[in-house]
Amino acid sequence: MMKKLIQFEKALNKLKDILNKEESEEIRDATIKRFEFTFELCWKSLQEFFKEKGIICRSPKDCFKQAFSYGLIENEDIWINIIQDRNLTTHTYQEKIAKEIYLKIKEYVYHFEKILINMKKNL
Repeated sequence: MMKKLIQFEKALNKLKDILNKEESEEIRDATIKRFEFTFELCWKSLQEFFKEKGIICRSPKDCFKQAFSYGLIENEDIWINIIQDRNLTTHTYQEKIAKEIYLKIKEYVYHFEKILINMKKNL
């Protein structure tokens, strides 16, 4: 569990670092890739967190539903949006969508930070 959580925290820190750079096409693309990594490590950390508690979740959506039920997140809807945006960035590439999601990632960082803090508190 701790290994995944540490990887998640490192990915989140790298995501925050790149968000401090001046926007360009390359920075936007790199930010989106780091967002994808951060998301993957977040839900995989949740999966392990719940596995240790005897709860099985097999998909990101299922893990975030469990996180809401467990009190690790306050707003399940924002995580549905994050999942949808991550799916858009992974499966299609359109510059308009990339620009829209890039702007949302700053808000998403806050939610990644909150879930990280809450998982650490509940270890």
